[in-house]
Amino acid sequence: MNSEALPSFAVDLAPPDLTPWRVGNCGVPGFTSFDSDLPGPHVLLLCLIHGNEFAGAVVLDQLLRARFRPLRGRVTFGFANLAAFDLFDPKNPTASRYVELDLNRVWSPSALNSHDRSLELERAREIRPIIESADILLDLHSMLWDSDPLILCGPTPSGLALGAALGTPNLVVADHGHQNGSRLIDHLAFTGQSNGRTAILVEGGPHWAASTVECLRQAVAAALRLTGLAADNDPRLPPAITSVPPRLAQVTKAITATSQEFRFMKPFRGGNIIPYRDTLIARDGKREIRTDYDNCLLVMPNAHPARGHLAVRMAKFQDRK
Repeated sequence: MNSEALPSFAVDLAPPDLTPWRVGNCGVPGFTSFDSDLPGPHVLLLCLIHGNEFAGAVVLDQLLRARFRPLRGRVTFGFANLAAFDLFDPKNPTASRYVELDLNRVWSPSALNSHDRSLELERAREIRPIIESADILLDLHSMLWDSDPLILCGPTPSGLALGAALGTPNLVVADHGHQNGSRLIDHLAFTGQSNGRTAILVEGGPHWAASTVECLRQAVAAALRLTGLAADNDPRLPPAITSVPPRLAQVTKAITATSQEFRFMKPFRGGNIIPYRDTLIARDGKREIRTDYDNCLLVMPNAHPARGHLAVRMAKFQDRK
């Protein structure tokens, strides 16, 4: 982050008690799986890739306590980085994103198959077989900076189709990931050719807000209904919401801070649309950051980007085919 201190963040959400789910039931700690013994997809609901993003863990904990079982196929509930989650301190809530490495930047073959060692790399290798067995993966996240909820579907047509079919959140953004490491949704299990597997990342809203839990709960419910693992009227799921047709956008440029002096011209939030091309939105030292086209969507701007870190993505809305 840049030289300015981070602001204080309100923590209005209590971490869930995950004690019953830590051992798991499928040989991997933190992963609990239920098979219907009927044909259907394996849906993996994953949270805590980042230890301080526990809104998704609240949702999965509630479903597990409600004894959700799939009507068909298989469902797996996964709590990824329990070690980082255990370090969460509401007085310093940004400090427990990870322990040693960002678990959402290690999913390239070169990282997974390397001789490098870290807590997060070892955890990625441990959960890798379950990840690679999933037909559909929902990776549940939340956001530090103010932003509309969205789905990141990665670069694949199947991810875009799944995000659009899910319909909640109703903004689906296609992108090509991060330059400083591969996300889970970029793993070859989901981006390889003709494998039939699909992964999307759901950004539900601010990290520690009740509204984020509700957004992620709706996304999980939509996925379970869409795949036939749950009935439309399952009482353990929230009622389906009537949503407007999803908006689809393609990231055209990812802006990385190249100095410690990166500054936005005003406090933009994720989901802001800049109406005119060539609008100055930020300065990075002496470099000007301007929009390339009209109606430019700002995706998850980082108000305090560190040098070498992603500051904002620019995206263009796409017509639905």
